[in-house]
Amino acid sequence: MSDQLENIMVQLGTGRWNILHFITVGFGAAIPTPHGLASAFFSPKIDYVCRPSADALPLGPNDTSPTCSYFAEDPVTGGFEEEECVEWDFDNSTFSSTVTSEYHLVCGREYLRAIYQSMYMFGVFMGSPINGFLADRYGRKPLVVGGSLMFTSIAICSVWLTNFSSLLAARFLVGLGHSTLLKTAYILALEVSAPRVRSAVGVAILMPWSVNTVIFSGVAYLIRDWRMLQLVMSLLGLLHIPGLWLMDESPRWLAVRGQHQRALSILKKAARWNKVTLPSDEELIAILKSGKEEVASSRASLHKAMATRIKDALANLAILFRTPRLRKITLICYLDYLVVAMVYFGLSLSGASLSGNVFVYMTLMGLVEMPPCVIVTYQVARLGRRVTTAMNFTISGAVVLALLFIPEDLKWLTVTLAMLGKMSISGAFNALNLFASELFPTEVRTRGINTSFMMSRMGAMASPFITDLLGSVYPWSPPVVFGVAALLAGLGAITLPETLGLALSDTVAHLEAKEIATKTRGFLRLPTKDPEAPKDKKGSCGDPEGHNLSILRREKDVQ
Repeated sequence: MSDQLENIMVQLGTGRWNILHFITVGFGAAIPTPHGLASAFFSPKIDYVCRPSADALPLGPNDTSPTCSYFAEDPVTGGFEEEECVEWDFDNSTFSSTVTSEYHLVCGREYLRAIYQSMYMFGVFMGSPINGFLADRYGRKPLVVGGSLMFTSIAICSVWLTNFSSLLAARFLVGLGHSTLLKTAYILALEVSAPRVRSAVGVAILMPWSVNTVIFSGVAYLIRDWRMLQLVMSLLGLLHIPGLWLMDESPRWLAVRGQHQRALSILKKAARWNKVTLPSDEELIAILKSGKEEVASSRASLHKAMATRIKDALANLAILFRTPRLRKITLICYLDYLVVAMVYFGLSLSGASLSGNVFVYMTLMGLVEMPPCVIVTYQVARLGRRVTTAMNFTISGAVVLALLFIPEDLKWLTVTLAMLGKMSISGAFNALNLFASELFPTEVRTRGINTSFMMSRMGAMASPFITDLLGSVYPWSPPVVFGVAALLAGLGAITLPETLGLALSDTVAHLEAKEIATKTRGFLRLPTKDPEAPKDKKGSCGDPEGHNLSILRREKDVQ
């Protein structure tokens, strides 16, 4: 069924129907940006001094301003005792209002700054496996629509919360909808794209995140109050609703779930929008039903031991580890996603320590994410997914480790290396998203991607603690942790099977049964072209010679 569906997508091509989905998913990818990078402008690290009581000991000429305690006169003994500070004066020269100053997240409460950032990632962490399971069971579109509406509504309403605990709870709930906008929707976009443009779509569709990073920096420069800034940025989610209304369910998912009439109806609608002619309804139904026995047997083998709801839930999660090839893919994707997010957010949120101007730093961080969208599109089509992912991880790790040897007075060189590291890790992120989406079969694709994305949130949750808390004690530790981790992730990526030029697997059984291309050239083990594969001189964006037309390539033994 996989190859036959790929043939249908080739005939369908890329037209108005596909572009509608790409634009809707791309716009949705930009919505979470301000919340994912919230601590840069909502809860930044700012200067402060303690506001002591009237009976505090006057400062001497050589004393510095107190921050967390002061000496106050004891009315009984007449002596001076150290008291903890409870009120502070904050430096408002950069921001007029922040979560840091409003909720006094300093001194003994400074760890709450890291928790404020991590709570959002914790919501993503918890929501990813749930979204993956629900999207594989109930469809991609319902999850994308529900997640987008929940995300936008809670993000807007949380602007008026005055209790810090309630604010953290809202951050968690908003995080629950994050993975539907970035991962479930991403899977939907790939499943409705033609094979020849899948490389370009898989990389470029996340560019709006980078664009919105730059916009976020510019709006933050103009609006220095965190509540108003969050409100303005969250209102963008309302513009996402028309696209959600028009987009369709994935025909691939409908075919796998046995909803052949719905899949047929959507394919016919897509053909009308794209102004192409597909085979007759009878032929399409036959193709959609061709994998029915394969799907049924795959499910039976994976679920035959389940007897209760609890066992059913555990078995659904265990599917990703049930077979040898899928287990290897799952474990390495988990490692790479954890590291890529940890390094990505670690560099993104280090503006205060690496640069003197957080607005310029964040703008540059957004700008350097854009070239990888073009470069990686070419790399994944020419070098393959595996080498591109591993290479970008390795470059980022080496550059971040180099930060250890840069003198403090050479800020320009520090920022330059940080930008190069961010560019490389962004390239790894883009390539990994495409790579992992092609590695997991349709039957468990959103489950695999969302649980991998869950691991990335563990890395994202760890980032503020590494940069703010660990880095304040051991300044050398963040580059070491991020650099070594990126190098290890690169080693893991190079052991995964290449997916360039292969049809997407639809079931776990199909993944385990089909041959994975391992014929290579050179020490980098680059994929070689199949001499019998038809050539397409026109090619496409991200596939200049048409090598990604996997459904036109005859499956054969290349081992």
